[in-house]
Amino acid sequence: MVKTSWSTRQLAELAGTTVKTVRHYHRVGLLDEPERSHNGYKHYQVAHLVRLMQITRMRELGLSLADIGAMTRADEDPDQALAIMDAELAKTIERLQRVRAALAVFFQHRAPLGTPAPFEPIAEALSERDRALIMIYSQVFDTGALGDLRELLGEHSDAEEELGRLPCDADESTIEALAQRLAPVIARHQARFPWMADPVKSSSKSENFVLGAIVPAAAGLYNTAQLRVLARTHEIVKEAYPAPQKRVAECTFRHP
Repeated sequence: MVKTSWSTRQLAELAGTTVKTVRHYHRVGLLDEPERSHNGYKHYQVAHLVRLMQITRMRELGLSLADIGAMTRADEDPDQALAIMDAELAKTIERLQRVRAALAVFFQHRAPLGTPAPFEPIAEALSERDRALIMIYSQVFDTGALGDLRELLGEHSDAEEELGRLPCDADESTIEALAQRLAPVIARHQARFPWMADPVKSSSKSENFVLGAIVPAAAGLYNTAQLRVLARTHEIVKEAYPAPQKRVAECTFRHP
C-alpha cells in the first residue's frame, strides 16, 4: 500500500527542521493542523510539507515569523511574497554592513564594540570610567558637543590625571589643593567650548533628562573625594572666573 501521509517526525525530517519547530508553527498559526486518525496520531499531507518547506526557506532568507504570518502564502500571491522577502533581505544586508563597519573600526582602533562616534580612534586609551561616561554622553549631547569632548579627551593635564588617581579617603587639604589646580583647567575648557557652562543647550533633550543622566553617572563613577574635588572646583570657577556657571555636572565633562 502506498504511503500517503507522514508523521510529525517524518515531516520535520523531510523539511530539514525539528518536531519542536513544527509544533511551534502550529501554535503561532503558520502551519495548519493535520487530521488525526482514530488513535490520535497526526497525518500530514503534501500541502503541509510544502507549506513547512516554504516557511523553512523564508526563515533561511531572514524573514521573521511575524513577517511570514503577515504575508499571504507564496503560491497564493507570489509577487507580494517576493517583494516582502526582498525588503527583508535589504534590511538584513544593511544590518550586516553596519556590523562589518563596526568590526572594521574595532580592528583599526581596537575600540570596544558599541563605542559611540567620534570616540573610536581614542577608545583603546580611555579608562573604563571614560568609556562609561562617553556612552552616556552619546545619548545626551549633539554631534558638535561630542566632537568637542572627543578633542578634550585627547588632551591631558596633571590636575586631571591626579583627579583620576585620587583615593576616596583623601584629606581636606589634598582636596582643596587639587581643586585649586583643577579650576583654571576647567575654566579654560569652558572658555574654549562655552556650551559646557550650560550643557542643556547642547542637547535636544529636556533639562531633566540631561541632568538626570549626567549627575547620577558622575556620582556612580567618581569616588567621594573626587566628587568633593569637582564640587569645590565648581565653586572656585564660579567665584574666580567671569563666565556663568550653572551646574555641578559641568565639571565632569573633562575627566582623566
